[in-house]
Amino acid sequence: MAVVLDDHQITLTCDNCGDTVAAPRVPSDAEVVWPLVSEHGWSGSPLADGPHRCAHCTQLGPAAAGVPGGILGIEHLGAVTVVTVAGDVDVDTGETLGMALGHAADMGGHVLVDLGGTDLVDSTALGLLVRAHRAAADRGAQLCVASASPLIRQVLRVTRLDEVFPIADTRADALARLRGHTSDTDPA
Repeated sequence: MAVVLDDHQITLTCDNCGDTVAAPRVPSDAEVVWPLVSEHGWSGSPLADGPHRCAHCTQLGPAAAGVPGGILGIEHLGAVTVVTVAGDVDVDTGETLGMALGHAADMGGHVLVDLGGTDLVDSTALGLLVRAHRAAADRGAQLCVASASPLIRQVLRVTRLDEVFPIADTRADALARLRGHTSDTDPA
């Protein structure tokens, strides 16, 4: 459940990414959050019990575990938004990654793209990562990629993208790097 009710306001939190929206509370409809959900383009239950998804996460579709090019999740972890990807990211599935990266930019802060469940990225995905890196840099943030895949790391090395943004072996190493902690992760 991701709804906070107080005396004067109701706050709805996306169960997928953590984005929030608030509105004045209607006393007679304490359990019904549908007006707030629909007014902001969210999806989910009309009741406070949830689940609820923000407009961006609704556009991404249902969690796509195991679906090629699917976004497994978007999590807002304070100053870092994590986009977790599964399956191949290519010209056919790049739009989903692009929407997720756009949403991560809207959340503000650093962006971590976790490619741990991905074995293939093509030029479409690489272009999206470069655009997301530039968008993060423009707002004073950083994009970091996490991938232990030898193939993905080789592609990033050959294209010299390992010189553009940091690459970590694991999500934990990338989070530590983005949060300013020292890590033994090789930046290249």
